Amino acid sequence: MTEIFGNAAAQSAFLSAMRGGALHHAWLLTGPQGVGKASFARLAAMRMLADGANPDATPAGFDVPQGDRTRSLIEAGSHPDYRVLARLPKDPEKPDQDLARSITIAQVRTLQPLFATTPSMSARRVVVIDAIDDLERGGANALLKNLEEPPAGTIFLLVSHAPGRLLPTIRSRCRLLRFEALGQDEVTKAIRALRPEADDEEVAALVRASDGAPGRALRYAGLDIAGIDSALAEIARDGDRDNGRRLKLAKALGSKASQPRYEAFLDRAQAFVADQARTRSGPALRTALDAHAAARDLAGAAVGLSLDAQATVFEMAGIVASLRQ
Repeated sequence: MTEIFGNAAAQSAFLSAMRGGALHHAWLLTGPQGVGKASFARLAAMRMLADGANPDATPAGFDVPQGDRTRSLIEAGSHPDYRVLARLPKDPEKPDQDLARSITIAQVRTLQPLFATTPSMSARRVVVIDAIDDLERGGANALLKNLEEPPAGTIFLLVSHAPGRLLPTIRSRCRLLRFEALGQDEVTKAIRALRPEADDEEVAALVRASDGAPGRALRYAGLDIAGIDSALAEIARDGDRDNGRRLKLAKALGSKASQPRYEAFLDRAQAFVADQARTRSGPALRTALDAHAAARDLAGAAVGLSLDAQATVFEMAGIVASLRQ
């Protein structure tokens, strides 16, 4: 299981609730995407189930020792009192490729046989939904019935990146547990632990790209984010009057094999323009704000409409070049 980094206050609040013996039946874990909410939910679920099975065998914190029966069953995907709902692969035979757009009502209904029986290994069962933002409307309504009349011994851990979009009736049934963006030192520690093979230059680039979210940074691991950021900075600083830099970048990122770097470029270009806007004022700020709107629209169309990658990179780099002062 993944180690938890940062957000000591959230961890402490949940531990206090566990020790108090009156654990709320539904928790809404909110905060920026990539700060560790889902990892926390899985570790907290393991600890709650381990405590329920053998309360005297687990140490302080969220650690569950290797060899513990609960841990072994969860890691094998066979614990009878533990369920995770998440978006499923579009093609079951290709689990590492595209995921479905939502968590379906059919997935929520698979919980009903679980709720129809008592927990198998203790008086407690745990359901993690990662993320509840992905739940289709019918699934949200089906889940609401369980939150309003929670099955005995059931704890729901609901991960949310955008709680304002949830049904108010779901939010009102949950206790809020807020996660914040991590500090630079915490992000560095997380990246070094999760990607020990990364050299100092890559770690520094990933930290810059993280915006306080190690999970976001790790999506860029191995994609030479430092090179993308450097190219964006050069184009913004010097412009590109002869189109040479934009053509070079488009050729490097436009092939099918470069798809992960191309998608990272779209993200980094938007972030780069946003950072430029934060440091400007007057007419220069207006230029940056217009550029950010254009970059956001282009990136959205590129993904939604499957625009030609080379043409998109060339156009996006032109938007960045407009920032030259």
